[in-house]
Amino acid sequence: MSVYEMNGLRIIDLTKCLDPATETRRCHLYRFNTGGPIPDYHTIVDLMSHLGTHCECPYHHDDNWPDAAALPLTSFIGRGIYASLDDAAPNSHITAQMLDKALLGRVREGDVVILDSKYKLTPFTSATNTEADRRLFVNGETAQWMVDHKVKCVGFGDGVSIENCNEDVKPFHDICMAENITFLEVLCNLEELRRDTFFISFAPLYIKGLDSCPVRVYAIEGLDGFC
Repeated sequence: MSVYEMNGLRIIDLTKCLDPATETRRCHLYRFNTGGPIPDYHTIVDLMSHLGTHCECPYHHDDNWPDAAALPLTSFIGRGIYASLDDAAPNSHITAQMLDKALLGRVREGDVVILDSKYKLTPFTSATNTEADRRLFVNGETAQWMVDHKVKCVGFGDGVSIENCNEDVKPFHDICMAENITFLEVLCNLEELRRDTFFISFAPLYIKGLDSCPVRVYAIEGLDGFC
């Protein structure tokens, strides 16, 4: 299930489920019983920090920038704004003009902006950067718009490429992360959203030295103050 109803609110799970049996990145679980008369199972979790739907923190790109434990909890909860840039041509860069058209007047300081398009492709596969890959691109201009509008996090659906080339990806990371803007890579079930404004939560584990962390991301529609 990806959609839940509770107390008149609609809750959407935006997280890609991880399966150690099929995951291509490092993802291993070792379950064992400590013994004794009562079963006492524990699990050793051996994970890469950039795995599944994950939150990237500034420490990912600079040793002197905040890690997951250094950022306040308020960095990972807030008002989410969703925009699917479906009018853009395939393989075009997300420009300030595009963002103004889709988001101007909607975004407030401290919002989480989620970008998507109709050109869906699962990221980090053999199809990346082939003729089948028509996703939109981020670059330094995209990042500067986010900085100028003081967003706290940028999230991505499968319609935006975050791995097309170093010339685009590096400035996007560096410009945003220098201002403590985090990233959510990559979200799913965005088609289940009925509203383009909602409460969102995605807190990483509270571990010093962690540059990124798999997270359970969820949106709540209809929550007072976040509509």
